[in-house]
Amino acid sequence: MMRLLAFLFLLPRNLCVLILRVYRAVISPLYGDVCRYYPSCSGYALGAIQQHGVFKGIALGSWRIARCHPWAKGGVDDVPERRIPRYQLTRFGFVTMASHGKA
Repeated sequence: MMRLLAFLFLLPRNLCVLILRVYRAVISPLYGDVCRYYPSCSGYALGAIQQHGVFKGIALGSWRIARCHPWAKGGVDDVPERRIPRYQLTRFGFVTMASHGKA
């Protein structure tokens, strides 16, 4: 029962991960290497949603996209980490509940 609740709770986050992974695999390569920041804006949004959830992740990703323009200085701009990590990632990038005793 707890696994089902965890799956349902993380479903919106993992749907966003899937959408961003498809975008990064299919559409993003068409643009080439044009992002002024590292990680790219789509990579930043992916990490933000994985770490912080859908609402805060989209807000962080949107703020990052708003700062990414031709006159931006750019550089390394990592996603702010959670103080206490709660989840772990699969190899594909889906978010799962952390195992007992692990963060």
